[in-house]
Amino acid sequence: MDLAGQDEGQEPLLDCQIAVSAVFEGSAAIGEARDMARDFLTSVQAVHGLPVSSRAMGVVQLVVSELVTNARKYAPGPCLLTLEVTDGAVRVDVWDSSTTLPAVRGADPERVGQHGLEIVMAVCRSFAVHREPVGKRITATVVLADDLDGAAAGHQVM
Repeated sequence: MDLAGQDEGQEPLLDCQIAVSAVFEGSAAIGEARDMARDFLTSVQAVHGLPVSSRAMGVVQLVVSELVTNARKYAPGPCLLTLEVTDGAVRVDVWDSSTTLPAVRGADPERVGQHGLEIVMAVCRSFAVHREPVGKRITATVVLADDLDGAAAGHQVM
């Protein structure tokens, strides 16, 4: 049996896209979005064999919760959540129909609430807001695995 060339035209496993997307509406969407993030990262570990630290699992669910909450609260209509693994991190994209860009407020220990974007920016590798032809897209990335010394990957323990 000649197996030479059998894999021609097939992409290597490492080059395949690992992603999931869903549209959310209503207040139940926030819990559903968190569940989707947890299920996706569990699959990333179990099916694709990529390491996902417990820290990353919690941080991604927090980021998804904050971004979907803001989209549902401040934008009319549905929002689109996309999770994609790339370069050792999960990219969280949330699109909504509002053209109003989020404003990160200055630190104020006396302010009650409205600290979500501050927290998201503090725990993510990167954070960006992009205007779209309709609405906006917020993108945040979270590293999947911690370094052996316990620090979030890419960060040094002081």
